[in-house]
Order: sequence, then C-alpha cells, then structure tokens
Amino acid sequence: MTIAEQMASLREELNRHNRMYYVLDSPEISDFEFDQKLKRLIDLETSYPEFDDPNSPTKRVGGGLTSGFDTAVHRNRMYSLDNSYSKQDLIDWENRLQKVIENEIFYTCELKYDGASISLTYEQGELVRAVTRGDGVQGDDVTANVRTMHSVPLKISPPFPEVFDIRGEIILPISGFLDMNRVRVANGEEPYRNPRNTASGSLKLQDSREVAKRPLECMLYSVVGAEALAKTQFESLELARNWGFKVPEHHILAKDITEVFKFIEYWDDHRKELPYEIDGVVIKVNSLEQQDQLGYTAKSPRWAMAYKFQAEQASTRLESISYQVGRTGAITPVANLSPVELAGTTVKRASLHNADQIAKLDVRIGDMVYVEKGGEIIPKIVGVDLDQRQADSPKVNYITHCPECQTPLIRQEGEAHHYCPNLNHCPPQIIGRIEHFISRKAMDIDGLGGETVALLVSNQLIDNYSDLYTLSKSQLLPLERMADKSTDNLIQGIEKSKEQPFHRVLFALGIRFVGETVAQNLAKHFKSIDALIGASKEELVAVEDIGERIADSVISFFADESHLKVIDRLKSFGLQFSGHESVVTISDQLKGCNVVVSGVFKQLSRDDLKSLIEQHGGKVVSSISNKTTFIVAGDNMGPSKLEKSQKLGIPIKSEDEFLSGIKGLS
Repeated sequence: MTIAEQMASLREELNRHNRMYYVLDSPEISDFEFDQKLKRLIDLETSYPEFDDPNSPTKRVGGGLTSGFDTAVHRNRMYSLDNSYSKQDLIDWENRLQKVIENEIFYTCELKYDGASISLTYEQGELVRAVTRGDGVQGDDVTANVRTMHSVPLKISPPFPEVFDIRGEIILPISGFLDMNRVRVANGEEPYRNPRNTASGSLKLQDSREVAKRPLECMLYSVVGAEALAKTQFESLELARNWGFKVPEHHILAKDITEVFKFIEYWDDHRKELPYEIDGVVIKVNSLEQQDQLGYTAKSPRWAMAYKFQAEQASTRLESISYQVGRTGAITPVANLSPVELAGTTVKRASLHNADQIAKLDVRIGDMVYVEKGGEIIPKIVGVDLDQRQADSPKVNYITHCPECQTPLIRQEGEAHHYCPNLNHCPPQIIGRIEHFISRKAMDIDGLGGETVALLVSNQLIDNYSDLYTLSKSQLLPLERMADKSTDNLIQGIEKSKEQPFHRVLFALGIRFVGETVAQNLAKHFKSIDALIGASKEELVAVEDIGERIADSVISFFADESHLKVIDRLKSFGLQFSGHESVVTISDQLKGCNVVVSGVFKQLSRDDLKSLIEQHGGKVVSSISNKTTFIVAGDNMGPSKLEKSQKLGIPIKSEDEFLSGIKGLS
C-alpha cells in the first residue's frame, strides 16, 4: 500500500469512528486506540504535505487565527419561520394551506433547537462552506470553525447530489455549557449567560483552535437540493442521517393536525429530559412538491410554522434592589426576590439590566413581579402584577453614587449603563481588572483565581495587576488557604506569565472595547506598546477593525498617568510589550500590496493563502477600499465585493493566476 493509500485509508477509518462516537453514540474502539490512529495520520501528513486533504479528520483541532470573517451569499435564501403560540394559530394556518392544496396534507413535526442557524454546502460529497444565517441572504463564512465540530461530516458517502445545502442549528448541550461555566468561575471569569448565546458566540471566535475545545454539536433539519433522492421532508431527514449527519430521533410524520397537537403537548411536558435546549416545535408540510406549490412570503415559507413554548414563569415579591460594580465600573441593578421555584431551581435574584429597564417596567420595591428564565438559564423580570401593587408604592430612584466607594456616578450620552469613574480606588473595579488580567485568554496565571485575588487585595498585598510581580512566598504563606505547594504554584504561574506575547498582554490591560481580536490587530500593526501609546486617532482608525469608539478608548486609557506608571512597572518585570507572532519571510515580492482574499479555493485553504501573501511581504486586509492592490478570488465570491471591486477598478486574480505569479517570481 502506498503512502497516499495509507493516508486515505486512515482518514476513512477515523471518519467512520468519529461518526460512531459523536453521531451514533456507539464507539467501536477505545479513546486510546483512536488517538494512536490519529497520531499516525498526523505524522504522515507532516512528512508528506503533498498528500494534504482539507477535510482530513486531523483538521478537527482547528487551524489557527482568522482575521475577521468574509461575507458569503447563500446559494438558497435562509428564511425565518412564522411563529405561533396557540393551537388556534395552527388551525388557522392549516385552513390557509387547504385553500391552496387540494390533496391530503401530512406534516413532519420536529423539535425546534435553540441555537445558532447554519447552512452547510457540500460539493462532490465534501464540505466546502459553512455560513451563518446573517440576514437570510448572506452571512459570515465560518467554515474553519465548523470543520472542528465532530458532528459535522467533512465527507459523505454516495449517493449524493453534486451540490447541495443542508441547514441546521449549532447548539451547546446543557452538560457542556455547565462544564464550561465551572471552568470560567474557577478562573475568576464571568459565567456565560445561556447555551444559545454561547453557541452563537463560539461560531464567531477568531481562533478555530478555541472552537475545537468547545463541545458544540450541529443538529440538522433541512436538505436543499436533494429532491432527486427524497420526495418528502421526512425522507430528507433520513437521508441526512444516512450521510452521517446528527439528526435526532425525535421527529414524527403526523397524518393530521390532531397528531401535531399530541407531539407538541408531549414535548412541552418532557423537554427538560433532553440533553439540549428546545424552545418549541417546527411543523412542516411533508411533501416537497406541496411545499413548492405553497411557496414563500417575503420573509417566511408558507409551508412551515414554529410553535413556541411559553417560557416557564413564576410570580414572586421584589424585596429589594442591589447594585453591582463591574471591572469597567459599569453598574448593574439586581432584583432580590422572595425565593421561588422556577424551571427546576430556586430563584432568589434576577437581573434588571439598567436604569432604562427599571423605568420601562416601572418596577417598585414590594411589587409582585413575573420572573422568567431567559433561555431556561438566566432569570429575568418580565412584568409587574399591578393589581397587587400598594397604593402608596414609591417609584425606584436609581442610585446616584457608587455603592462601593460612594463616588458620584456618570452616564455617557448613548450609553445604557451608569459608571463609577473611580477606576483606581473602587474595590470591585480593582479586583475585576486583576481577575481579567490573570484570565485564561489574557496572562493565564495558574494557581490564581477570583477568591485569591480578593484575598490579596483585602490584605493590601496588591492594589493593581503590576503588584502581582512583587509577591513573595513569605507574604503569601500566612494567608488563608495558602499552603506551601499552592504558594509555589502561584509564584511559578506569575513568573511563567512573563512569556505571554504582546497581544495577550495588551488584552490583559483591560482597555475598554479592546477584546482579543482588537488587541491582536493593534499589536500586529504597531508592534510595540510605545508606538501604540504615541498613535494618533487617525493612525488608530486606519487599523483593520478599529473604529472611532475603540480609538477614543485607547487614547483615553493611555492619557491616564496612572496607567502609564503601571505599564512602566510591568516593563521592568519583563513582560512582553513588543513584537508579534513572526511570519517566515520568503521574499518581498508583495511588499506594499494590500490583498483581499475572498471565496472558496481548491488548491489551498483561505488561511494558507493568507499566510503565503504575508510570507511574500504582502498585507491581507478584510475589506475592499481604494487602498486595495488586488483581490484573490475563489468560487462564490460575494456579489457585493465583486461590484465594489469593479467600481474601484481593482484587479481580480484567480487562485491559479495568483499562485502562478508567485511561482514565477520565486
């Protein structure tokens, strides 16, 4: 057997075991055996890159950073569903259907997964593109992130159409969500709010390696372009299952609306038994021919309807309102409630978001309020029982001073929150900034969590994050819960953090609006903290993805003398305040060129193309402007980009033309 044949055989075997484990929940080999086979394939791919396969199971671990997401137009529009909240709504819907369809109508009933919608495109049985719903016409190309999900087959077995789309929801199972939050809390980070938003946010992470670490699953519910292989919605679901997609067993073929109601009633009662969240049931006309007859409105298919479950709600008394201070100084009001059972847990507190929300609800102390669990996880107040309000009940006056340090609060025009401006002397802000500094995606200091930070601050051992680098074992040992080993681990973790690259140090500083991606862009562009400190607003907004709000925040941060003193201390302790991940330079052939990469490519992945451009001295930019030198365009380049490039007269090169040019110059 040749090397190429060995690699092909290993890929086929690993793909099958992936499906048995992640889709069918029926593993045939141990994790150790799987890992050994995977390691063998990785070794072969490293030694023989000429036999690389973009759909190899080794790509599940993610491929690195993405500089923003390209916009991709859906081959077939992704419509939204009309919602119904009562049986009468469904009866009215069926009556409308029967005015168009003379024959008997059967329905496919499916669970409505609460996640992030995705459209997957397959060509010749291989995944070529994954696009978010967006506005239904176009969305973000998140192919690199979706490739990391084990429940998404990278290749399927025939028979299959030459090209087809399959739609579904990216979800985060409840157990995975709870595990992720346990880790975040242990690291001193804010827990995620609910599985749905966390799944959606995961799709937009810039580093596909981080996506690969999250237990995301893709539940499929629709195949577009396989009419030759399936005549009904029910058949298309079974077809998808046979291809290896994750299609849950919980769907039925209903012969009439009565059977639809039974399905709805059952899952309204039993939905909490599922390992993932649902927020309703989707009812579709089963016949694809009848679907075609019914067609679409401007927004929705006429042949489908979503029945939304009522969120579980409870009534309880609002005892008081307290106010929390975040690391940025933002004030969040919290409702303290008489304990009430809701969705299987005892609820004592609920978010009131901000002053505007309190005014909108006109909620008052002593009111009987209605509480729901948003996404079945986070409690929120959704209304007030005015019939039970006391006649002399006073309106809530939002606080004017910080509850922690008594500094007068400020509220900027256009901002939803009030803020405490006492950045350097307000205890929750001090603790919050240090917790952010040590977090996993920032300095990632092992052995240091939120409770320990609070302990260090309360014992006046640290006042800002630069003080961490002055701590000694003799200072730490007398503290509660600090044993000899934990103290050593903490000191070692602090010392090791000095190796973190510049962009992570910049993110760790906690500049408002400067998240991970912005920090990476700033570090890459300015290359040192000194250059960044000296940058003008015009220079800042010229950087990719940096707008005026971020630029103003960066300038304001470095205008504060206390921040500059802390940075000088951090420099003296050896933290990395210059440099960025180096690019191996092959030539300067593309020096001075700003290049846009757009579309789906056959010879190289988009990331590999971008790396090649940078290796030859070029700069990859995400958006087209009059500064763009040329565009490398693959299949399915967005029409808006094509139109803009033509308008500006920017040259477009195919993948072959670009690679030939590079080879010709090398």
